Amino acid sequence: MEDVAGLKPRELARIRGRLVDFASEVFEPMPRKDQRRWGEVYVRGLMLDGRRKSIEPMAARLEDGDEQCLQQFVNQSPWDWGAVRERLARRMSEELEPAAWIVDDTGIPKDGKHSPGVKRQYSGTLGKIGNCQIAVSVHALGERGSLPLGWALYQARGVVRRPRAARPGEDPCRTRVPHEAAACPRARPAGGRLGDPVRACSRRLGLRRRQRLPGCAGAGWARVPGRRLAHDRGFRPRDKLCGAGAKGGTRSHATVARPDRKPESVRALALRLPEQAWQRLSCRTTPAGEQVVSRFALVRVAAAHPVLHDHEPPRQEWLVVEWPEGEEAPCDYWLSNLPPDTPPERLARLARLRWAVELDYRQLKGELGLDHYEGRSYLGFHHHCALVTCAHAFLTLERLCPKALRPA
Repeated sequence: MEDVAGLKPRELARIRGRLVDFASEVFEPMPRKDQRRWGEVYVRGLMLDGRRKSIEPMAARLEDGDEQCLQQFVNQSPWDWGAVRERLARRMSEELEPAAWIVDDTGIPKDGKHSPGVKRQYSGTLGKIGNCQIAVSVHALGERGSLPLGWALYQARGVVRRPRAARPGEDPCRTRVPHEAAACPRARPAGGRLGDPVRACSRRLGLRRRQRLPGCAGAGWARVPGRRLAHDRGFRPRDKLCGAGAKGGTRSHATVARPDRKPESVRALALRLPEQAWQRLSCRTTPAGEQVVSRFALVRVAAAHPVLHDHEPPRQEWLVVEWPEGEEAPCDYWLSNLPPDTPPERLARLARLRWAVELDYRQLKGELGLDHYEGRSYLGFHHHCALVTCAHAFLTLERLCPKALRPA
């Protein structure tokens, strides 16, 4: 197994004072002094260079590490991870000034079957179906950076919920985590606003109009596959017969929308667009200040499934298609319920925001050991995720601080 990146002991010693101050602020909701102390020790262990970021090797690397105390702090101690992440979310929302919330998920491969939420299921990390956990995360993205502020463990159907792996206080056989709501922190600063962040989803989770994240004005965004069906033309009303109508039953008529032609895939729709429908738009700004430009088409469509299967009124949404120059076909498709007068460049920039989430996952796993937790409890998993997020937040603050000493 390859080594996991991290800070050298000398580099960590240079920022130790700022880390202690940061930990004191973030871990203030913990009721006991020893809990706050072990929280700072655990975060420090996550940031140190080393092969594994599980408890046993971290305790061996730390001069003040104690394996038994760290095991008890993460796996059994009943401190509230929700209060810690809310404190962290308020602090980091003020620093990052989020322009969007991204809801995504990542796979954590597992060998055994006793970890919470583990099952043979599809994982983008593996690129196939395998034995893994799926962690749902909510990321705040702004011009200054991004950060995962909330986590929830995806409980798929068919998962055997053993007592040790169940959510505390609930029936282990009936627990179902409300994934997005459970992952989302209450991050609105006291007396302040987050603006109007846009909620976005991965292709796996999809766009759900009825769910909103705190701080969002109902705006939604979802990456969709090219086979997703949609209508780009008008609808006409149609009377639908409702009620029993048999053996003296009553009948009534309801007016529903009926498309004037069959839906088509968003890929087919994009391929038949005229050349003038495509425009070059700035979609990202690099850390060096350079503008990344790509070709986009912006079309108003109505998703077919809610109309044909759920008999809902058609609702016009933005279909955003990216087709880079030199490519044989479009590479990505997004649906958004942003207003019709949304500027094209804003649509393009929001569509490409998800790349930052992939960078977050890379750092969380490659440097901070998100996927190295070896416990079997629901409580311990969320404690570990909260502490990994704290380490990621501290490193983000160090990067944003112009006066901070940089590693040699």
